[in-house]
Amino acid sequence: MIGSRVGVLMGGVSSEREISLRSGKAVLAALQRCGIDAVGLDLGSDWVKQIQNADIHTAFIALHGCWGEDGCVQGLLEIMRIPYTGSGVTASGLCMDKDLCKAVLQRAGIKVPVDVPIRANGPLRYPVFIKPVAEGSSVGLHLLNNEQEWLALGITDSRGWMAEMPVRGVEIAVAVVGGEALPPVEVAPKSGVYDYTSKYTAGATDYFCPARLPAETLGLCMQRAEQAVRVTGCDGAPRVDMIVGDGGEPLVLEINTIPGMTETSLLPKSAAAAGMNFEALCLRMLQGASLKSTACMTGEGGEV
Repeated sequence: MIGSRVGVLMGGVSSEREISLRSGKAVLAALQRCGIDAVGLDLGSDWVKQIQNADIHTAFIALHGCWGEDGCVQGLLEIMRIPYTGSGVTASGLCMDKDLCKAVLQRAGIKVPVDVPIRANGPLRYPVFIKPVAEGSSVGLHLLNNEQEWLALGITDSRGWMAEMPVRGVEIAVAVVGGEALPPVEVAPKSGVYDYTSKYTAGATDYFCPARLPAETLGLCMQRAEQAVRVTGCDGAPRVDMIVGDGGEPLVLEINTIPGMTETSLLPKSAAAAGMNFEALCLRMLQGASLKSTACMTGEGGEV
């Protein structure tokens, strides 16, 4: 597989396009430094044509947001029979929908933040965190303290939004590569909220890896991340975002199936703490590329 042409899929049409381009360019450069025949595909209006014309044998997905992280491009690659990195169609779609993902995690006994209903005039209580149900990179994340702040956002239709009670504690991210958790990264935004600006502005957030937590708590967080990845069916190198309260109990905030690979991203920081440089991380992710849906090809479950 590594001897074949690899297409690094990046860009796309989501609100996270610029972050995806940064991730994709970093991955492309790393693969080329390793001697891989890799090409970058900045996907625009005709994804099928671009992928076909590139004549790739494997896809390294560095797309974020809609069409790239929600199962759409994964389904396209399954149909085209092109192995790809990361999670499959079902897990990608599940984790992109934060409401559905929370339901699956809760059913498995994994603790998550408490939901707050959103009425016509805003959330039922304050303070509250609100965020889009299906966005990544902390796009649209807001901490609201009162109804006036809700009204200032100008949201006319609350469908597609969710609200959660704030939880005080240490915010961490646990990357799980090949089913094994890497050292957790602690994120300490200087603004107090790890939103889009804090995430992608150099110097806006302090990072500590491993996180400044007791060894027993770190171990529990790593176990919990591995469990969350298993129950949602994720593959590749997903990142589980958590917050650890005073009692040491981690709550899972969300699962990112295609974490960022930029200079400020958390997955490379975790890998580095585990002794894996950026090139080695990219190669390991590439080695895990595969087709996830085989039933249609083998005839399982019906005629073909």
